[in-house]
Amino acid sequence: MAMPMPLLVNCSGCQTPLQLPAGAKSIRCALCRAVTHIAEPSGAAPPQGYHQHQPLAPPAPAASPQHYSPAPPSSHGRKKAVVCGISYRYSRHELKGCLNDANCMKYLLINKFKFPEASIILLTEEQSDPLRIPTAHNMRMALYWLVQGCQPGDSLVFHYSGHGSQQRNNTGDEVDGFDETLLPLDFETQGMIVDDEINARIVRPLPRGVRLHAIIDACHSGTVLDLPFLCRLNRSGQYVWEDHRPRSGTWKGTSGGEAISFSGCDDNQTSADTSALSRITSTGAMTYCFIQAIEKGAGTTYGSLLNSMRNTIRETGAGTGGGPVTSLITMLLTGGSYSGGLTQEPQLTSTEPFEIHTKPFYL
Repeated sequence: MAMPMPLLVNCSGCQTPLQLPAGAKSIRCALCRAVTHIAEPSGAAPPQGYHQHQPLAPPAPAASPQHYSPAPPSSHGRKKAVVCGISYRYSRHELKGCLNDANCMKYLLINKFKFPEASIILLTEEQSDPLRIPTAHNMRMALYWLVQGCQPGDSLVFHYSGHGSQQRNNTGDEVDGFDETLLPLDFETQGMIVDDEINARIVRPLPRGVRLHAIIDACHSGTVLDLPFLCRLNRSGQYVWEDHRPRSGTWKGTSGGEAISFSGCDDNQTSADTSALSRITSTGAMTYCFIQAIEKGAGTTYGSLLNSMRNTIRETGAGTGGGPVTSLITMLLTGGSYSGGLTQEPQLTSTEPFEIHTKPFYL
């Protein structure tokens, strides 16, 4: 028997769709914290605000100053980010570097790329606000917020550090036969977030003139955004773009915007943290190498950034160098180098092929 479609109610503050628990009379938004009270249904007509996967109305302004509201647009567009780090603390799945990754990435976005702090949603287990814990529901709502109301000139970032996995794909859409997944904190009860859903939530809605960068530090993350093209780059700098468009013809691109993803490893590889390389307090190796490349000035083009990240991964030792971002990382890591080398290779995927050695990188 088919299951009924879940009933959703639009948040009274920011218009984010919220899934209503059975029998609930009100619900608090995970993003703006507004409380939406549910009217009693009369007859067969649904209550005010309910819909079943119908098109959403344009987002309304925040209802009062305490509601979350991104920074207003400027002549250069808005900058918005979702930064998620999950350690799975006190479980057999615990990771050591993910909370540091999230803190370092937030610092980088604010101090290097001038993202307003108020326009960054940080999801970690360290948050005192339960609405900022990286559960499956909170992650989905944050991703919805990221692309909601975006306009030409906007720059969006999604950073994730945590577990990644794979599951069998039965539609024939995947080259290797597997979907890639991200694991929220409560994945054992709420399930994994599959690449098809991530693509539908933050890739396909992007209108022309909007740029999305995803930085995914997880195992099996090469194509976790399901972007149509993957860059195969060798050590001499030569590359080809592999076509990963589904054979079924399903559209995995945008609505005119641009989506580019850096991931920690190929779909068949696993990602390490720096605790595998030394005794310092750990970060994810991919996040560490991404920030290192930016600090060393290697982030001029996508090709130079990817090369720098891969070289740092391969090296047997890498100093932290200088700069304000690195200073914070050094403080967080209580050290400054690692040794040992890794076999994982950071990957680059995109909605469209481009010349990686000439296209400027910026967030």
